[in-house]
Amino acid sequence: MIRSITASAIFASTALFAGAAFADGRPPTAEETTAVTAALTKAGFSKWGKVEFEDGKWEVDDAIGADGKKYDVDLSATDMSVIKQKIDND
Repeated sequence: MIRSITASAIFASTALFAGAAFADGRPPTAEETTAVTAALTKAGFSKWGKVEFEDGKWEVDDAIGADGKKYDVDLSATDMSVIKQKIDND
């Protein structure tokens, strides 16, 4: 009985830590960086900040649009199209 409780506790704590490791998203690989760069450039952005894959999409912070304004941009994971573009007032 004690052995099964200990094993369950270890499994549960491991699952919690594994979930926390992915909660903040992940950076792009070199290949993904190339694709994100191409998509943002095609959409008219000249430079940007942090890029991470989170919640099934690419999230881009502080992208400077053709109008000179700063945006937070989400890109589709399947075709790299812009699925959200919001002015960043920070």
